[in-house]
Formats: sequence, structure tokens, C-alpha cells
Amino acid sequence: MIIYKHTDFYIEVHESEIPWLKIFTTQKYKELTDVPKPLRQQLYEVMEIIEEEMRVFYTPEKINIATFGNYLPHVHIHVMARFKEDSYFPEPMWGKKQREGSYVLQKSEKFYLKIKESIESLNFRAV
Repeated sequence: MIIYKHTDFYIEVHESEIPWLKIFTTQKYKELTDVPKPLRQQLYEVMEIIEEEMRVFYTPEKINIATFGNYLPHVHIHVMARFKEDSYFPEPMWGKKQREGSYVLQKSEKFYLKIKESIESLNFRAV
């Protein structure tokens, strides 16, 4: 599910037991350094907004941020709120499952709205 669209990037929810958003560039760049610098700066600002809002809204144990692109060779950034009660903690979400998780993901519509409002307040221009 896409929760925010801009000319140059969009934010998608990754279906998971934890709060997990992915920021994609609209144009398919292979590596982060292929992305024009002004857009990289915007992506970083969006990532910071998501991290800050996740910390306030969910009060996680830790925020994980990752960029891989081995399976999907298109620039995208994962931002995940992690909890001691999630199934994989302290392993990465791609790691070995540690237990049956007891974390219950709350309804996130208010969180998504806050993300959208925070990004729109920056008035990003197309790159």
C-alpha cells in the first residue's frame, strides 16, 4: 500500500508484524550514488521524518534503516521500528526467527497521516 506519492519518490507500507515503511525513487536508479544529489537529500530528509515519527508514535526499542537492493535492484530505503517482542529481535527482519512474536501492531492510519503532513510541510520540488 502506498501512503505518499511525490513526483520523485513514494512511500510504501511493507506488510509485517512491525511498523515498516519503504521509500522508493520513482525513477529506477541502481545505486544511491546514481540518484541526483538534491533527490538524495530529499530522501534523507524523508527517512529522518519517518524515523522521528516512528519513535514518537510507536516508542520502539530501536529503529532499523537498510538499503539492500540485491533482489530488487532499484534504490529503496527500509525504515523499521523494532521491539523486543517482535519475532526476530535482535536479529534483522531477514534473519533467523527467534520466537513467536508478541508485539501487536496498532492501527497505523494516524501515523501515516502524520508522515504525509510532515513531508508536505517541506514543500519538496521536483528534481
